Amino acid sequence: MSRTPAVDPACCRAARRITVGVGQMNIPNSLTLLRIFFVPLLVAALVQERFGFDIWGIRLTHEWLGLAIFLCAAATDLLDGYLARRWRQVTTIGTLLDPIADKLLVSAALISLVEVRVLPAYMAILIIGREFAVSGLRAIAAAEGYTIKASDLGKTKMLSQVVAISCMLIAVGRQSFHTPGMVLMWIVVFFALLSAVSYFRKFWRKVDERIKMRRRRELLHLERKRQRAERRHMGSRDTAGLGGTISNPPEVS
Repeated sequence: MSRTPAVDPACCRAARRITVGVGQMNIPNSLTLLRIFFVPLLVAALVQERFGFDIWGIRLTHEWLGLAIFLCAAATDLLDGYLARRWRQVTTIGTLLDPIADKLLVSAALISLVEVRVLPAYMAILIIGREFAVSGLRAIAAAEGYTIKASDLGKTKMLSQVVAISCMLIAVGRQSFHTPGMVLMWIVVFFALLSAVSYFRKFWRKVDERIKMRRRRELLHLERKRQRAERRHMGSRDTAGLGGTISNPPEVS
């Protein structure tokens, strides 16, 4: 009579967790994807300068709609990280998508503000260029097996970006907010450049030194292989010379 093999309950629970993690999208990752979905809505709301509608007797113009979309998207940035840590749902896809969603949101807001002639283009270039540079450094560091974590300056920069961009969005329809918004944007540029220097220092100390050490080891290994090949070549020549001498002994009269 055949017996059914016993099944470990712990293995079943682990397999169930894996199946659920693969088959379903958790809430933090869903919030990250929602933030990416907000990006085209934000651009559409800001560039449509004549757009507006009444709600409960209040005129909602395009800049206020853009501000509402931007603040909702920024709120998802805070909420998804909090929920992922609290519920222990930190995943690889979430780790990859979260910084991409942040950069898309900030870049879309800055480019839209340049389009409506509220923000100077050079400020947007400085901030967006910094994001590309730091992303490139992190990609190189990840390829080398080293993770560059977000610094306190980077977190302060993100908070200052939300406040400054919100003020500039209000300045689209109210010129009195333009000067405070520009002051806040200069603060954003300052923190962005300062945090970029911090990331470059981390990269230079850790990753660049590691790459140099690995390159030195590779060159040393190649040099040793070359020396061994030369010694083998010289040994084969000496053996061939001795063999020729022995095979032709002098004649004895």
